[in-house]
Amino acid sequence: MTTPLVDFSRLCIHTMTTKPWTLEETIDGYTRAGVPAITVWRQHLEPYGPDEAGRMLRDSGLRVVSLCRGGFFPATNAAAREEARNDNRRAIDEAAAIGAPLVVLVCGAIPGMDLADGRQQILDGIAAVLPHAQAAGVKLAIEPLHPMYADSRSAVNTLEQANNMVAALRSPWLGVTVDVYHLWWDPMLKSEIARAADSIFSFHVCDWRTPTRDILNDRGMMGEGCINIKRIRGWVEDAGFRGPIEVEIFSNEFWDWDQTRLVERIKQAYLSAV
Repeated sequence: MTTPLVDFSRLCIHTMTTKPWTLEETIDGYTRAGVPAITVWRQHLEPYGPDEAGRMLRDSGLRVVSLCRGGFFPATNAAAREEARNDNRRAIDEAAAIGAPLVVLVCGAIPGMDLADGRQQILDGIAAVLPHAQAAGVKLAIEPLHPMYADSRSAVNTLEQANNMVAALRSPWLGVTVDVYHLWWDPMLKSEIARAADSIFSFHVCDWRTPTRDILNDRGMMGEGCINIKRIRGWVEDAGFRGPIEVEIFSNEFWDWDQTRLVERIKQAYLSAV
């Protein structure tokens, strides 16, 4: 009997997936589990600062895939829009300090603001911070969010909208993030992934539970929901993406688990469902 190949070389886990751990605990837990890569959320940097966090990550040998998150560009007045842009510049500097080649953008929305206006403010905001990103050597990726978040978290809700922004700004420093949780439902997903091609900068996986018990914090483990992750992975790879596969699970249930046990469960699900 042939032994199945166990390959975790492309596995990356987000610090928000193991949210109860500090960054120090996360680094230790991932390295002990043989997880080769990490995406860091900004709140996990705060107790250490980006310079000390960068030292810790470099010493660990973990590959830093990206920093989450920038974005939230729309605002009701010019001063607030400029502060949002400045915060994105800070995120870019933090990414550079920890050795992250990418900042993922959750683009933002304002309740009651016309979506077209919000999208224009997002486009203008990205254009304003792109020179800073290029100077720092850090790429930006627009992550479309599921339409259930269009009121307050992101006015960019389809990969087509994100691709249109990338096409409008025409910068090698700007691309997209394909997150199966947000995009699995889209009938145009296959063709828009093919259109994105080498502007796909990152790929996120989890699953969609039925019923979903919380609009934000009830994502499923890969294989326990209704998303055909392997099919979407195939489309992404057909488009040329060969980067890390990032596990990003917001889950009140899993945050209550022993986090070492959770990492082992992720590894099993990665092999069977991704």
